[in-house]
Parts: sequence; structure tokens; C-alpha cells
Amino acid sequence: MKRPGPDEIAEIARRLYAAEQKREPIRQLSLEYPDMTIEDAYAVQRALVDLKVSDGRAVKGRKIGLTSKVMQRAASIDEPDYGALFDDMFIDNGGRVAPGHFIRPRIEVELAFVLGDTLRGPGVTLFDVLRATEFVTPALEILDARVQMSDPDTGHLRTIVDTIADNAADAGLVLGGRVFRPLDVDLRWVAALLLRNGTVEESGVAAAVLNHPGNGVAWLANRVAPYGVSLQRGEVILSGSFTKPVFAEPGDTFVADYGALGTVSVVFDREETVR
Repeated sequence: MKRPGPDEIAEIARRLYAAEQKREPIRQLSLEYPDMTIEDAYAVQRALVDLKVSDGRAVKGRKIGLTSKVMQRAASIDEPDYGALFDDMFIDNGGRVAPGHFIRPRIEVELAFVLGDTLRGPGVTLFDVLRATEFVTPALEILDARVQMSDPDTGHLRTIVDTIADNAADAGLVLGGRVFRPLDVDLRWVAALLLRNGTVEESGVAAAVLNHPGNGVAWLANRVAPYGVSLQRGEVILSGSFTKPVFAEPGDTFVADYGALGTVSVVFDREETVR
């Protein structure tokens, strides 16, 4: 069996961190370690998080990905994945992203839960999440992979272990629109349009996230509990996208229109914009 041991896990984490800093994706880990498991991938992710924390970055929350059954089937898994949100990932609503800041960014639409109390698994339920949430707000997530989509020599495609090891492709987020209590709105029926340069590219409703976006938060609290991790008061939890990801190009402006709940936007500058 070709799986990474402890030394290889630490070395992979260093390579992923360097890839993020250099904006140069690395070869698929699943090609190098064909028997790599999901738990191996999370071990790499934890080592990567530790590297970033030791470098002065602070964990400010978590993201949940692959929350739809369609995406899970495509990735050959039966549960979502997750990653860490860092302090330098937050972009102001309407903010601008410099060209070259990401490798190949994509945009997703979701709801962010900001916790007023700690959630500690196992046994966390949707009702626990609703009680512990201080407020919910619209959000955009920016995805960016530090692992190649396709190997240029073999055509081997990136797999779920590559994505999980790469902090679930997490790269940035934008919060905006209205802030509201979780019981003031039927969260299942929160809907949004994702516009790129004024044209609707995607639309969706939050019930697509595990039937209720709060279910994703409960799943996460229970999933990380065996590692001694809890979801802390004040953390931001991205509950999972209810639209397909859309690639962002230099010059693009993205707006997520949540109707009465407001809008969230981000601009990807062209090279000449910042000269």
C-alpha cells in the first residue's frame, strides 16, 4: 500500500503551504500516494493548519464543502468535507482582489453562521446549532486549489483526498447583507442569485445544503469532535454552498443577491486596474 506516513504528511503540508505562497499548484497527492485515505488527507490538513498558525495566522472559523448529494457522488464520498478559515481570508463586502492573489479562483454562495456559544460534539443537533448561533449572514466563498486539476503527463484527475489535504480548497470569504437571528428567517428557503458582471450565472436555495444549512454545522461539530476540536464562540462557520462554483477571471464583479437579506459582492481586478 502506498500511503503517507507521519514524515510524509508533514512534508506534504509544507509543499501545500509553499504552493499557496508561490501561487503554483503541486502534482496530485492521490497520484503520488494512490492508497491515501480521507483520514490521511485530514492529517495533512491538520499539519497544514498548524504550519499556518505557527506562521502567525489565526483560525477564525471553519467551512463545510460538498454538502449536496450530487457533489458527493461526483467525489465518490458519502459525507461533506471541511477546512479552516483564517483571519487573512476575510475580504470586505464590495472589496477588491488583486490580480494574481489566487491561482484559479471560483465563487460559491452560502450562509455564514456566527456562533454565540461553543458547539462541542458528539451529539450536536440542528436545534443545538440554532440555539448556539448568534446570527446568520449571507456570504460568498472563494475556492482556490493548490493541487493541479489534471496531471499533465498522465491525465490523472484531482480526487477528494487532494482537496481535503488542501484545506478543502478554502481561500477566502466575503460576508455582507443583513445580519439576522437564525429563528427570524426560515433558513431552508433563503434563496440567492449569483451574478457575474450583471448576468445571472447560478441560483439556489439553502435547503440544498443537507435539507437545512444548520445541519451542516451540526455535522461539522460532530465530525471534528474525535480530534478534540470544538466550534468556538465567535467563530464563523460557512455552512455549505447552494450553487455550483463559478470561475472568476480578472475584471469580473460578482454579486450574490439574497433579495430582502441584501447583497454580497467582490471585484477581481485586472492588471491595469492596480497600476
